[in-house]
Amino acid sequence: MYLSYNNRTFVPVMNRSILRLAIPNIISNITVPLLGMVDMFIVGHLDSEDYIGAIALATMIFNFIYWSFSFLRMGTSGFTAQAYGAENQREQTNILLRSMMVAMLAGILVIALQYFIASVGFYFLNAEPIVKTYASEYFYIYVWAAPAVLGMYTFNGWYIGMQNAKIPMLVAIGVNLVNIALSFTFVYGLNMKIDGVALASVCAQYTGFLSFILVWHFQYGKLKQYIDFKVLKNLASYIPFFKVNSDIFIRTMALVAVTTFFMSASSKAGNDILAVNALLMQMFILFSYMMDGFAYAAEALTGKFIGAGSRASLHLLVKRLFIWGTIIASLFTLIYALFLNDILSILTDKPNIIELSKNYQFWVLLIPVAGFPAFLWDGIFVGATASHQMRNSMLIAVGCFFLLYFFFHDIIANNILWLAFIVYLAMRGIVQTFMAPAVLKDAGTY
Repeated sequence: MYLSYNNRTFVPVMNRSILRLAIPNIISNITVPLLGMVDMFIVGHLDSEDYIGAIALATMIFNFIYWSFSFLRMGTSGFTAQAYGAENQREQTNILLRSMMVAMLAGILVIALQYFIASVGFYFLNAEPIVKTYASEYFYIYVWAAPAVLGMYTFNGWYIGMQNAKIPMLVAIGVNLVNIALSFTFVYGLNMKIDGVALASVCAQYTGFLSFILVWHFQYGKLKQYIDFKVLKNLASYIPFFKVNSDIFIRTMALVAVTTFFMSASSKAGNDILAVNALLMQMFILFSYMMDGFAYAAEALTGKFIGAGSRASLHLLVKRLFIWGTIIASLFTLIYALFLNDILSILTDKPNIIELSKNYQFWVLLIPVAGFPAFLWDGIFVGATASHQMRNSMLIAVGCFFLLYFFFHDIIANNILWLAFIVYLAMRGIVQTFMAPAVLKDAGTY
């Protein structure tokens, strides 16, 4: 039974539907930046601030690798949600099989090309030799987690599409508890330093992947009757998957280009600026994973309503999502305004880095308001499989970022880097707002 937005009694029902998916996703997502903060806490209290920059550089390379394959989650989520709305169990199973095949092949390829990836990555990410040395230690250990990481992308997308956010939440909590426990054990118990942080992450990722497999076996055993590995040989069946995901891939590459360039430009400004920007960027990551919880809910519900052909429900969904987005953005702005120095003091005990960061903390206050519309529209567009429009909006925003930076970076240095980043976030949401009516109308439900 779907909703009629003309009847106010259905507004609480829609809110519950959003929160039922958003809250578990927020809990699971929030563990990711918290884990990053724990890693920062661990290396931030070692004998050199160079470890902070090393973690930031290595993370940029892995972001480039794994975000390149984010279509495994996003594409899987949209297609699965529409199959769920249409109550097509065979297609739900086929989507999982196809996506998992791609994930495993991609993970093996990343491991096989690790030395090439590292050489190219560290060539473009300029930093002091000692920082590169520490970052390389981290990279060559954590790269072995590639199949598990990409496999979990597929499972996360599939479960979200199946309107089940609790399983990804529980697995994410388990992964991060294992990761944190092993990080402290390896670093402080076995004196492994940055290589201990990397090894802990590898162990945790495989723990999560195996957990997903076991849960699927017991909870979705009824779908086993639809498993047909012959579908993997049907190349034509991959065409819609790769058509949508090629757009998502380009969009993701553009996103990675911004974040990678941001840290590369930071490293050229010196180790102190690199450390400051790495710490302040944790505030964006924290907010982004919070908003992604609502974006995931948007993916699942948008796809479900489109699959079921419910125009009224989708219309109400969009309205309620933006109300929730406004509330979350306002809350984060207030928290950052009041407690940013306290948060930074937890992440590092280097007073010179905290003091230097005060010159750039203003930009952190603009992140929530500038960024929240893009997160919500991304979720809606993914659920509608409107990958072409999402790609184009990202390319426009990225163009604004680089134009602004290269025209003015000689004038106000690190401040223009942050201004360009804020403009990039805002432009994504602005462009998608203009695209949205046509996207939802083309989906046949607006």
